[in-house]
Amino acid sequence: MFPTTLCTRRCLLALAATAACSLAAAEDSWPTRAITLVNPYAAGGPADNLARTLARQLETRLKTPVIVENKAGGGATIGTGHVARAKPDGYTLLISTSAGHVVTPLMQKIPYDGVADFDFIGVVANQPNVLVANPSLKVGSVAELLALAKKDPGALNYASAGTGGATHLGGVLLQQRAGVQLTHVPYPGAAPALKDVLGGQVQLGMLNLAAVLPFVKEGKLKALAYSSRQRSELLPDVPTLAQAGIANAESSTWYTLSAPRATPAPVLQKLVQALDATLADDSFKQFLLSQGSERMVLSPAATTAFVREDKRQMTALLDSMGSLAK
Repeated sequence: MFPTTLCTRRCLLALAATAACSLAAAEDSWPTRAITLVNPYAAGGPADNLARTLARQLETRLKTPVIVENKAGGGATIGTGHVARAKPDGYTLLISTSAGHVVTPLMQKIPYDGVADFDFIGVVANQPNVLVANPSLKVGSVAELLALAKKDPGALNYASAGTGGATHLGGVLLQQRAGVQLTHVPYPGAAPALKDVLGGQVQLGMLNLAAVLPFVKEGKLKALAYSSRQRSELLPDVPTLAQAGIANAESSTWYTLSAPRATPAPVLQKLVQALDATLADDSFKQFLLSQGSERMVLSPAATTAFVREDKRQMTALLDSMGSLAK
């Protein structure tokens, strides 16, 4: 019995060693087939445009096809949840926002943890919001807007690209910091929101820079403030909210690249290198600038900390609104 048992143990150890070597070899040779980049938003929108541009950059650096797959719906939780459940082998990645990782999980009960179930690779882009007004609204600054809002609380309306998203919550944050009351008018996206702000059905809009920039340039909208810590190169004459007198009210739509939790470290390292090279690429820099996006070059650890801090801030904000999932 003893020799047989010893042989069995040796065989098992040999098999385990072989399996470990095979796994290490697979990780070292990754990728050997196409990668799927899941976008939890509809095709044709700004997230889709960013995802497809990123995919072409990753293809060049990883030397394998990167296929964008749109899985929209559920406040970005359908696509985000799909990646959370995917095999952690580096062949299914996610480009997502606070909506899928933070906001919707805080507002609804969902079958994944928006932070703990992912390995964050880096921030792909950050799109700050802009507070804009229809020219018919006779205000030329944030100070004049606040004075008008305080005279008749709730009389002024602001449009967002959807309830629970960064544009909606940016408006809520502005009201809390400024001590005013505006009426929120949610839309299913930036395009219909813009249409009604341009048409004067809604007086104000809290929307991404990329969406409003052409209309500001044409004089069809007035940009009152930029919701970032620094002024935009594209709107250098527009003050930040802090410069306009509203501190700590910055809001934006950030996009991270992530993989399912427990993706092998060698695979993650290759993805980090590919993303860092993409963010340093001049053509990608120009693309981000054209989209009104800011670069944020963060390590995986710093990106995870960034998302956790966003969750902390959103938890406090949603709690003040009574919108946290019970």
